[in-house]
Amino acid sequence: MSLRTSKIGHFQTLHNCVKWHRMESIANSLLDTFSDLLCHQSMILAMNSSFIDPLVQYESQLSIIESSFRKAFAIPSLEVVKTRGTNAEDKEELESVYMSIFNMYEDTLLILVSKDLYKLQILKEMMKWMDEDNLYFQERVMVIISRVLSFASKKARGHASVDVPCSGVLAAELSLLCCHTDPSIIQQASSAMYYLLSIAKQQNAGTNTTKSTKNDGPGSHDFLLSLDTQVLSQTMNQFKTKIAQSVGQYLMPSLLTDFVWSLLKKLSSPSHVTAFEAAAILKLTLESHAQKVTKVSKIVDDIYQQISHNFSHTMKHALLRVITLLTRTSPKKVIFQLMDYPLPADNTVILMWEAAGYESSVAPDVLSTILLILKGKPGEMEETQMERRRFSLDATNMMPVAASQALCTFLPVGSYKKAVAQFFPQLLMALMLQLFYTSQLRVLPQDRPLFARDALRVLLNCSGLQEVDLALKKKNCWNQFSQVLFHHHGVYLIAKTLSEHNFPQFPETLHYLYKTSVEGPRRSEDSIITIIFLTELLNNFFKDPFPEEFLVLFRDWVNDSNPEVSKLSLQKIASMAPVINEIESACSLITSILEAFLSKEKTVVIRALLTLRRLLGRLDKVTYSSLCTNIASSYCPLMDHACKYTLDICASQLKWSISYLLKDENYNFELVVINICNNLVASNENQITDLISDTLGFMGSSRVYLRRGAVILVGYLAKLGEYFLLKDEMAVMFEVIDKLRWDEDPITRDLAEMTHHILTEIAYKMTSSTIKKNFRRIFRFIYTKRLKPLYNWNMDLTDSDSDTKEMKSDKEGFAEDNDDDIII
Repeated sequence: MSLRTSKIGHFQTLHNCVKWHRMESIANSLLDTFSDLLCHQSMILAMNSSFIDPLVQYESQLSIIESSFRKAFAIPSLEVVKTRGTNAEDKEELESVYMSIFNMYEDTLLILVSKDLYKLQILKEMMKWMDEDNLYFQERVMVIISRVLSFASKKARGHASVDVPCSGVLAAELSLLCCHTDPSIIQQASSAMYYLLSIAKQQNAGTNTTKSTKNDGPGSHDFLLSLDTQVLSQTMNQFKTKIAQSVGQYLMPSLLTDFVWSLLKKLSSPSHVTAFEAAAILKLTLESHAQKVTKVSKIVDDIYQQISHNFSHTMKHALLRVITLLTRTSPKKVIFQLMDYPLPADNTVILMWEAAGYESSVAPDVLSTILLILKGKPGEMEETQMERRRFSLDATNMMPVAASQALCTFLPVGSYKKAVAQFFPQLLMALMLQLFYTSQLRVLPQDRPLFARDALRVLLNCSGLQEVDLALKKKNCWNQFSQVLFHHHGVYLIAKTLSEHNFPQFPETLHYLYKTSVEGPRRSEDSIITIIFLTELLNNFFKDPFPEEFLVLFRDWVNDSNPEVSKLSLQKIASMAPVINEIESACSLITSILEAFLSKEKTVVIRALLTLRRLLGRLDKVTYSSLCTNIASSYCPLMDHACKYTLDICASQLKWSISYLLKDENYNFELVVINICNNLVASNENQITDLISDTLGFMGSSRVYLRRGAVILVGYLAKLGEYFLLKDEMAVMFEVIDKLRWDEDPITRDLAEMTHHILTEIAYKMTSSTIKKNFRRIFRFIYTKRLKPLYNWNMDLTDSDSDTKEMKSDKEGFAEDNDDDIII
């Protein structure tokens, strides 16, 4: 044997030794992995038989499964393992151990799923682990997932109710894998999707939540099993469309929402291929089944967060397309969420507004939702927890301001032109009200943009009223709206300018104003804007008197709870004095004015008096005579209040402390008399005897209430001036009071008796001693006793029927004798 041959033989032997060691090493590695998986399976079986908390059990089993996954899929491929065998028998043994490892892993999953379909969630985690490391064999993983889902679908057929909450997320992951570049993975992912949708179909059968469609049937998703990967590249778009339709058809709303949510997250994937495929499937799904998606507000907010955190987001267009598709089926939810971001709206929100505006089919719904938001008052606190839950932390309602800004984006959209024309009156009035609200708002800075004003200008320009906008600009109307005191005049200017240009929307605007006026506003201040705007429109398009339908409104407004509304209505009614006799409902109109006399607001009463004076000056005698009784009786309580106005003036000029007693809730005749007497003693003590003398003159009055008041006042004045009265003065007082002790009115007799008793007590203390009288007067200056009620009687003009009839008779007589001078 040559040296060369000898060397070759040694090398061959060495090579065989190394190869044997390598085979032994791979065999030991496979056996170790198999042993570990067998141990893991035993642990999982033990947990299944225990009474451990379900959540803890699942998390523990998931941890074991993950460990098994990483061990099983860390081994080399079967081709590599076979190369380590020295002969066919070795290769066969290695392959047997290799396959046993994956079978063991698959069996473990089947054990878990057989007991609880809920644990199909593990498959979702497996797909995540699969994506973490490209060394893992995706095809092998998909084979196992497909088999497990096949087993689960068969198991689901025997159950009345199926609970697989992870179906949506699993469907999202599988839909992406169905678009893989590897045909073998596509094949396995399609099979897995078929079995998953079969489970979803069984879920729907148990809940009856899915309506049948033209694609519904026993084999509507069979295309997933009969896939021809050879021609798939040419029909991939159709394949994606079918997947999206099947997923939308079979998944329940909550699961479809999970599906959409998962794909939405994939749009931010570092893999552009994954993001692109996710966007495509998401678009196809929402185009046909967006109406089933729930949690729309959260999805919209998630899109906002994604774009705002990365404005140059590569998939920004796809994210905005989702907004458009969701707006198509859920405009109210989308719009409400888009109005709930910080003000002023940033570029991200404006982009999302634009995206929502692309869907022209729901333009009326979008504008209706914005109008609903505009009914709110900026800065108001949310009243109850029943209000729509919002993401913002601010409890104040600033959504109307955002809605005004949003209109600047929506109104100019060409496809919105028809809807803008339809809602012109509502938008016009809502924006004028928002201008009023925001001008009073203190939450916003002084240099705040007036979005309501800007939106109002956009509305005019989008409605063919550019000349109106320019005219108002020349009148400097737009610039002055930031001033609080200008707003009412600004509303008047807008109405006047619209009328001057004969705006074509007048009929529908008038109809809307009438409708809202009849139904009643949400807030009293709304009526002010409405009455100003409506009055000016009517002034320009109708001659006085207004049509009866509108006169009814002004009649009702006379007694509105808001005094400003009352005065505006009275002012307009007063201007109709020249045509009062042409109004059919003149009597009811005047009756409403008389009712305004009872208003607690003095300025309303004064305006009512002035209005009545103008109308009566033109009213024909026949109608006048029919109203005289009502007019006279309405003056009865008003004349008592005129007394109150006079006393108010006295209180302010003479520094009397009686103002609080003149308020309706505190008013008491006797207390007023006591306080006036106390004030007189303090400031005009020497004139008490003169006051007594004047008061005695009223005791002969034919009016009962005057006699009663005089008796009470004399009693108090006498009590206060007892140290100044002389015997001859007392004699005169006794003489007058004695006559009233026999008065025809029983109350007057009782009061006279009490006053006579007071005078008797005073007379008993009187003495002819000049020294004693002077001493008492000096003592009076040192110590002044303030009076307390002596009669304990409240002078109520309705104490007796006779009083009422008497006063009514007095006033009627007054009215008949002074027809031309009733109001002075």
